[in-house]
Amino acid sequence: MTRGRRPGQASSRDAVLRAAREEFSRKGYDAATVRAIAAQAGVDPSMINHHFGTKEQLFMAALELPVDPKEHVLAILDGPSNGIGERLLTRFLTVWDSSAGKAGVAVLRTAMQHEWSASLVREFIVNRAISPLLSGLGVPADEAAWRGNLVASQLSGLILTRYLIKLEPLASAPHAVVVHALAPTIQRYLTGPVGTAHDPRE
Repeated sequence: MTRGRRPGQASSRDAVLRAAREEFSRKGYDAATVRAIAAQAGVDPSMINHHFGTKEQLFMAALELPVDPKEHVLAILDGPSNGIGERLLTRFLTVWDSSAGKAGVAVLRTAMQHEWSASLVREFIVNRAISPLLSGLGVPADEAAWRGNLVASQLSGLILTRYLIKLEPLASAPHAVVVHALAPTIQRYLTGPVGTAHDPRE
């Protein structure tokens, strides 16, 4: 006998995921509500709890990401602030060179093709990775967005060159070599002088 979800269960789950992607991409994680997603999907909110658990878990499922960076952020913050660039990059490379990283590459390829997925990825990066990291460092709110954007630009560039287009010799460089080359820049973006989003001559 074939096991698995009954057709009705599968279709309601898919409807919730479609509604969640639209709601999260349109309103962002904080403003989106489980009740609104349930209404759009035509299901009772309890159905979302049954299939996914929390709103956080629903967000992860909608984005189809293999790893939640929140737990890694806590480990990165565990240590002196002057070594956070090195810890961040070391953990980043470890994850992206694992099976989870391969799945992450697939997600990013999709994100570059569809606006809804690009919006979800942006929301994910800000709310699950960059903001908790900067908050843990005690970065003032008026600096957080700028510093976060700079860090994201460095890491996304690394993903593009090492994992998507596989530009050599960076694509096959040992972790220690990449960390030595890039960690000082990321460290400066996080804790050093970086100016502002406005013209620094102002």
